Amino acid sequence: MAARQGRPLRSGSVDVTGILELEPLAGDLARVEAALKASVETDDPFLTDVATHLIGAGGKRIRPILVLAAASACDGYRGPVSDDAVMGGVAVELVHLGSLYHDDVIDEAETRRGVQSVNARWNNVIAILAGDFLLARASEIAARLGTEVAELLASTIGDLCKGQVLELRHAFAVERDEAAYFGAIEGKTGALMSTACRIGALVAGHDRDVIDRLTGFGQTLGALFQIVDDVLDVTATEAQLGKPAGQDIAEGIYTLPVIRALADPEHGPALRALLGGPVGDGDLEEARHLVEAAGGVAAARTVADETATRAAALLDGAGGTGSGRDGPLDPDVVAALRRLTWSLVERSD
Repeated sequence: MAARQGRPLRSGSVDVTGILELEPLAGDLARVEAALKASVETDDPFLTDVATHLIGAGGKRIRPILVLAAASACDGYRGPVSDDAVMGGVAVELVHLGSLYHDDVIDEAETRRGVQSVNARWNNVIAILAGDFLLARASEIAARLGTEVAELLASTIGDLCKGQVLELRHAFAVERDEAAYFGAIEGKTGALMSTACRIGALVAGHDRDVIDRLTGFGQTLGALFQIVDDVLDVTATEAQLGKPAGQDIAEGIYTLPVIRALADPEHGPALRALLGGPVGDGDLEEARHLVEAAGGVAAARTVADETATRAAALLDGAGGTGSGRDGPLDPDVVAALRRLTWSLVERSD
């Protein structure tokens, strides 16, 4: 496919190497990592231990990387990024982590990033309060970055909650349609990636046209990320995911592959008969098989391709002709973000 020219050969993971190879963004990410750990240190060793649990487990740090890339996006303006950009990266990652703490309580998950979830290691109450603590720390940091960033992050936290509520409203609903699905992921995943790009561009002082284009890119990238994640929930193993496979189906969250599969006249009725309520392990594996057999996975991959193409087009529109703080967008940053975009699609192959 022509749109995939220049994509990385390595599949199975998100490829951020193109961004981190740009000087001095790897060093900037190390600054984020140090500031992230420092931001949740308290005089209570127990709270610090709980708050740093998933930080220590690692993670791709995609959202802070988007902040750094957006801050460095204008030609001639590649860093080191400002301390404000570093702290913007910390703020968005804290929001992401806080949402994971809460998600694992909702999902009753036992693992996250290959380690025990906070709720499994301690309990649900501790996980909820620790998640709230991370969100509070993020809000405190955002307040120091200015009114616009503070308002943006507060709105984003609201969007995350709204997306989660929209999703839970349709739990076990086999009639859930694509409009409801995309409405949920717009808040659940797209909002924070969009905000990451916008914060990076805002604190760097880029022109409004560049800020808006990068914001749109982040929103589209977030939708792509969620579609691919939903494909992997059907096709990947627990070892590959770092969490139980098929978890969405088991919990009645019917995502794009399932929605498309249910519309298949051949396999859809059998799949519908399995869904609509809790499923056992055997039925879960049969449901995952039927989603693939019905073409739901293939259809979702096609949507992922189309979404990645839209994200790349936003970069192309901003890159060659748009003007930023010091001129057009840096072509190396644009190329690295495009590489990241297509590596997400590669994960679903």
